Amino acid sequence: MSLTVRTEERGEMVVLSVGGELDMATAPQLQDQITDLLERGHTRLVFDLAEVSFCDSTGLSVFVRAKNSTDDAGGTVRLAAPQRGVLRILEVSGLVEVLGTYPSVDEAIAAEEHALD
Repeated sequence: MSLTVRTEERGEMVVLSVGGELDMATAPQLQDQITDLLERGHTRLVFDLAEVSFCDSTGLSVFVRAKNSTDDAGGTVRLAAPQRGVLRILEVSGLVEVLGTYPSVDEAIAAEEHALD
């Protein structure tokens, strides 16, 4: 299965809409997109996971690396709208709280805007 990644700037936030399976074969593609955004100065990222059907530990590590990189730059990472299976993996790994996981992209962006106030 392939991975699709679309980006959309929404104010200071960049929403990455990810679709497909996020695993050892596809995680480097997402990592490259994140690296490119960081190099261009985008440090506030929201990952829209509504279309991610599967995520393994390699995928989780991409989110952790993104968080570490954005934290170092004074930014943030938020996850939005994970499907039940992906949400369960995030819960079991303890990353729901660490990464900030929200039911929708709009709620993730609202939480970010509130944090900036």
